[in-house]
Amino acid sequence: MTTNRRTPAGLGTSGKKLWHSIADQFEIEEHEALLLVEACRVADRLDALAAAQRDAPLTVTSAKGDEVASPYLVEARQQAIVLSRLIASLRLPTGDEGEEKRPQRRGAARGAYGIKGVV
Repeated sequence: MTTNRRTPAGLGTSGKKLWHSIADQFEIEEHEALLLVEACRVADRLDALAAAQRDAPLTVTSAKGDEVASPYLVEARQQAIVLSRLIASLRLPTGDEGEEKRPQRRGAARGAYGIKGVV
């Protein structure tokens, strides 16, 4: 495990806050650091989408002439899902366990994959 990781270059305000809230508090391994960097980038992307949506209408007219949700809102929803899955993949302690152990291992968002047996 590695401690005192440096803040990755290119992160914005939310990305840096997320990085420090996790990397400064927990010892994370290299594969976890990669997940955390991507989560930080997604957090910054959500900020950019929110800024773009701020002055845009909530709905737009599609090519078919239908009124649909703004593409900024649609992408922000997708990025929020990605962020929650990345954070969940880090398996951080919730704080109510009283110990500094990692919580029990849970399957990935789509479940655990095993090796197929030979039939």
